[in-house]
Amino acid sequence: MKSQAGYKKAARLIPICLMLICGMCLIFFLYQKKLQTVAALGDGESIKWVDFNVPYEALCKAYEIDVATYKEENHIDWIELLAYIAAKTGGNFKGNMEKEMDKIVEKVKTGETTIAEEGKELKYYDYYYQAYSAVLSAYVGEYKIQKQNENGEMVWEERYGLKAFSPIAKGFEYSDYDDFGSSRSYGYKRLHLGHDMMGQIGTPIIAIESGTVEAIGWNQYGGWRIGIRSFDKKRYYYYAHLRQNYPYAEGLEEGSTVTAGDVIGYMGHTGYSTKENVNNIKVTHLHVGIELIFDEERRAAGNEIWIDCYQLAKFLYKNRSEVEKVGDTREWKRKFMMEENSQPAE
Repeated sequence: MKSQAGYKKAARLIPICLMLICGMCLIFFLYQKKLQTVAALGDGESIKWVDFNVPYEALCKAYEIDVATYKEENHIDWIELLAYIAAKTGGNFKGNMEKEMDKIVEKVKTGETTIAEEGKELKYYDYYYQAYSAVLSAYVGEYKIQKQNENGEMVWEERYGLKAFSPIAKGFEYSDYDDFGSSRSYGYKRLHLGHDMMGQIGTPIIAIESGTVEAIGWNQYGGWRIGIRSFDKKRYYYYAHLRQNYPYAEGLEEGSTVTAGDVIGYMGHTGYSTKENVNNIKVTHLHVGIELIFDEERRAAGNEIWIDCYQLAKFLYKNRSEVEKVGDTREWKRKFMMEENSQPAE
């Protein structure tokens, strides 16, 4: 009887031990990732990895502060602000994030200090500033955009604010969740290094940022896909699983220049086939990926840096490009044209 009771007690302890082991493994994994991230600049070389975990709420608050202080003597740059909070909290935006923001903003507004000066006292401020700049540097600034006046005429308006767009056109619904890092098995076991946005076939896909088309055509994993490089060469946008038979906006080809907000293609479910123009993806969706490039040689050697863009997608919902049908064709085009200062790199 005693031995049976002992066995039962041991059996009850097994799940607890397994949970403890799993918990320790998770802590070790997160610690290693943390070391990998914060040590990225430790040897004076380029950044080797970025865990972009800035939540939607922090993006919104920092952005609103930036816009509200535009043209003020003590303008607060949202990237500097986010980098400061990340360095202050060890990259953890939960807890006292809003209080920390309010404190530093008040000190900067009164002229007591600057974020850059305060950042000098924080060990990893430079790292976070470079990392977040690589992601967000082209998203906010001055630009011109068309609008309709009271007479229905198109006029140009100068603005300051968000000039990057949601990858899904205005008026077209979609659903999504944070699926970055989930497993994929087609071809070989790998991680999902992008963000899936589920919608309807033919939904117009929008250029998030202005840039140059570097890749276009068939890829067995992404189906009909487009790769667009930002003008500063720091970001590569990958749009995949585009529509069968009519994947791209008319005239788009390798070397084409696109403006943020342009229609570049149409949602579908192509891919997972070595044969072109095949629908082997079960669910209609756009796969969008954002790769950061700090070192071209490392990238060419296969050391790519892809970021989780789920929170960014939520943030970019604030700015959706309005589109209109082109006659009786299958083509859509943006309704309001935009001009910005960014130019292709020489």
